[in-house]
Amino acid sequence: MYKYDEYDQAIVDQRVDEFRDQVRRRLSGELTEDQFKPLRLMNGLYLQLHAYMLRVAVPYGTLDGRQMRMLGHIARKYDRGYGHFTTRQNIQFNWIQLDQTPDILQELATVEMHAIQTSGNCIRNISSDQFAGAAADEVADPRPWAELIRQWSTFHPEFTYLPRKFKICVIAADEDRAAMRLHDIGIELHVRDGELGAKIFVGGGMGRTPMISHEIRDFVPADDLMSYLEACLRVYNRYGRRDNIYKARIKILLHEIGPDEYRRQVEEEFAAVKGLGLDPPRAELERITSHFGAPDFDPNASTDIDRSDPDFAVWLDQNVKAHKQPGYAIVNISLKPIGGIPGDASADQIDVMADLGTRYSFDELRVTHAQNIVLPHVRIADLQAVWLALNDAGLAEANLDLISDIIACPGLDYCSLANARSIPLAQKIATRFGSLDRQRDLGELKLKISGCINACGHHHAGHIGILGVDKKGTENYQLSLGGSGAEDVSLAKITGPGFSEDGVVDAIERVTDRYLQVRDPGERFLDTYRRVGFETFKEAIYG
Repeated sequence: MYKYDEYDQAIVDQRVDEFRDQVRRRLSGELTEDQFKPLRLMNGLYLQLHAYMLRVAVPYGTLDGRQMRMLGHIARKYDRGYGHFTTRQNIQFNWIQLDQTPDILQELATVEMHAIQTSGNCIRNISSDQFAGAAADEVADPRPWAELIRQWSTFHPEFTYLPRKFKICVIAADEDRAAMRLHDIGIELHVRDGELGAKIFVGGGMGRTPMISHEIRDFVPADDLMSYLEACLRVYNRYGRRDNIYKARIKILLHEIGPDEYRRQVEEEFAAVKGLGLDPPRAELERITSHFGAPDFDPNASTDIDRSDPDFAVWLDQNVKAHKQPGYAIVNISLKPIGGIPGDASADQIDVMADLGTRYSFDELRVTHAQNIVLPHVRIADLQAVWLALNDAGLAEANLDLISDIIACPGLDYCSLANARSIPLAQKIATRFGSLDRQRDLGELKLKISGCINACGHHHAGHIGILGVDKKGTENYQLSLGGSGAEDVSLAKITGPGFSEDGVVDAIERVTDRYLQVRDPGERFLDTYRRVGFETFKEAIYG
């Protein structure tokens, strides 16, 4: 994984010193809250319902054991003993004291971490495939490109004050494990005639106006990628709506002028930008790529495994995925225990995962957009030892991609923007469907909950999506069906009138019962929904 050079470290250290002075001036009264707010947001510090929340960047979801242990340390020393992993592959700490924030950032800087550009109208954390470098279906490791984009976008003078926040995703496989088509810009690396390049998608996003991105170019040569991204951002920065926060995202620009006109303007801008020398020399890309070489795999690693323990066998089948290197596997650690808070991990659990990553996965871990953790390179011979350690730590839930593997935002328990609580609802749903046999019978079923229209819980992309709204002072939950953030991307459709918290749990049960009645053998919930249609499920919900 990428390691800071002296320039990276100097940037982060200088930002810590700058923010320490800004916090000092706020605490002394030299800065008002209105003056301080844009400064703290540039450092990932939000003021929520009960306390400050700090969002720490985990670029493209990749971190090592040392960094993971630091997150556990911060949870223990500065928070209430836990952290919340998010759909941006970051981590949030929800109980931060303002006067301690500079010390937290200083400690993060000692392990090459920061909170820069985790908020604000700028290019946010670059996301990617959590299986990058391990997946057999990728044409290249997308992380060097994600890192190049991170360096290009950090403090970019032209794109620091965009019309609205901006999210970029890079993948390199036909299977989309990162919801690439629901980003402002999605980049899919692929090979054409022996040359590496990228398919570019623009204008995706969720929020109050969910949209799937448009294909803007089917092939940009890798050597031209940064210039092309610069052109895409310039057109948006020029015409994006700054007069209306609800119409400021790039998806609205494409909706208003159309993808063809946007494409025309980007191509015109690209022709001008290409001559400015913005694309890095090959040597720089090679320098970055050198940090992402394959680990020192054992070519003779055994592929044998003892499946005699039935609990271990279930975990293997559900949470462990194939690796491109024979004798190795990809381990998915679920942060979704039945009745727990989706995405939360205690300081002790974070330490356990850090130690497992160091010992068994070449000192590498990944945060997923589904709020879980991945050990990307585990020897098959070590899988049982990893499982036993996870089991002891309460981290061995065998529910990856099942109905209890719920994506949920913090909701009204923490967030000042939320209209309804997400966490208690997620706990009730997981408990209702707590039987693992029942979950496995239902099969892949991705359920996602947002506590407000901003859609931080990705409810638009849920096979079953739930949106919490305020209805005359009462929490009300809208149920949607048929969304997907994968390569078969689609937006969920609202079924009808909303429900109380308990009522929406009952409605979900009616949906799953109808699915079991009408599915064909081997058919996923989403496939059945698409085959039989919306009305079949709506009738089951409302009678």
